[in-house]
Amino acid sequence: MTSEGFTGLVSHRISPWFVIHNLISFWLAAQVFMFETHKHIVCMTNCPTLIVTVGLPARGKTYISKKLTRYLNWIGVPTREFNVGQYRRECVKIYKSFEFFRPDNEEGLKIRQQCASAALNDVRQYLADKGGQVAVFDATNTTRERRGTITAFAEQNGFKVFFVESVCEDPEVIAENIVQVKLGSPDYTNCNTEEAMEDFKKRIKCYENSYETLDEVLDRDLSYIKIMDVGRRYLVNQVQDHIQSRIVYYLMNIHITPRSIYLCRHGESDLNVKGCIGGDSGLSPRGKEFANYLGQFIQSQEISDLKVWTSQMKRTIQTAEAVSVPYEQWKALNEIDAGVCEEMMYEEIQQHYPLEFAMRDQDKYRYRYPKGESYEDLVQRLEPVIMELERQENILVVCHQAIMRCLLAYFLDKTAEELPYLKCPLHTVLKLTPVAYGCKVESIYLNVDAVNTHRDRPEVGISTYSHTHTDLVADLVNIRGNLCYA
Repeated sequence: MTSEGFTGLVSHRISPWFVIHNLISFWLAAQVFMFETHKHIVCMTNCPTLIVTVGLPARGKTYISKKLTRYLNWIGVPTREFNVGQYRRECVKIYKSFEFFRPDNEEGLKIRQQCASAALNDVRQYLADKGGQVAVFDATNTTRERRGTITAFAEQNGFKVFFVESVCEDPEVIAENIVQVKLGSPDYTNCNTEEAMEDFKKRIKCYENSYETLDEVLDRDLSYIKIMDVGRRYLVNQVQDHIQSRIVYYLMNIHITPRSIYLCRHGESDLNVKGCIGGDSGLSPRGKEFANYLGQFIQSQEISDLKVWTSQMKRTIQTAEAVSVPYEQWKALNEIDAGVCEEMMYEEIQQHYPLEFAMRDQDKYRYRYPKGESYEDLVQRLEPVIMELERQENILVVCHQAIMRCLLAYFLDKTAEELPYLKCPLHTVLKLTPVAYGCKVESIYLNVDAVNTHRDRPEVGISTYSHTHTDLVADLVNIRGNLCYA
């Protein structure tokens, strides 16, 4: 612009910044127009992820979906599963036969497409509007055309896509999956076993002719893991980010071999008797009695190839020694570090650190002891333990209250809010048996008295204290600053 033109603008009381502002506005409007025209949102590095299952019926897709959803939520990644079969059951209340899934059944095809679209719409809302980070779209998705539609949907909404295909040709595994999972579904409520089995096999046939597996050449640009014969082999392609790498790592560790996981705390310790938290004391007389009973119980179970894990603390090691099975010590299984509150009674903590005590009651999962740990920290510490637990078969884990709560929350799909208040009494063994879509729990009390170390969720909130919120935060900062130099 010439100086004369600039002067003219000033003389008419129009700021040059007004012109610049309008130019910027025009440019932004053009970008919006281009966005609306192409219907495409740029996928950022940290954008949400859409996991898409692929495979014929009875290949373990829903098992994988539920297990993966549980794991991601446990490590703090907001995740939700969207099972298209459930949408179909809500739309078509009464299932008649495999005829519904025939490729030439136009009405059935239309309904299934509508259900898939409804599920994808809910995926969009969850990831875009409700704070979700990962959505698991659980359906067959057996054709390249269908997967292309989902990929286009993800690109339009700025989501990353990761496909998880389960391929299995073992007839025994397929038959077992049909019996354990499919025959108990609402589709076959009023059918006998033979009729249901025959109908479901015909349903599988409806998909086989059009099934297009993920191909190393044709699908080389897609991100995916291909799981063959329930984990005998894997094919991984184009992993894009940290979340996808964790998903791959997790899926390569899980298995479907029947097994039992025994969880128990150490026997009652000397510090338990005194009502103190933490520390590294040995067993009390009743704790030693429990250890002997535990050894007898484990022998009575006649468990093949049992492995035993403990923490590195005296009380778990002394408990495991009575089992008469070689045991392995894990530092990751050590009890939560209570920092400056180690070996104190709760009454002492409330007296000496009232604000810390109040803050822990307000948010027990995320609260971190000064110079110590939070339950949230424990979950991160225990992730390698979970990975190894998933790889194992029969195992006994002798651990601590906070550790046992974290492990239970994973296996029982409990939320972060529920986790710190799960009841894990002393001298009680929990037997976990993984089943198709969850975990069966059996509680065995070994008839040895012990103190109760459980604190229920408090009803009185932090707001009942005389401090204002601002004063409380300020006081807490001052106290924590002093504790750091104590």
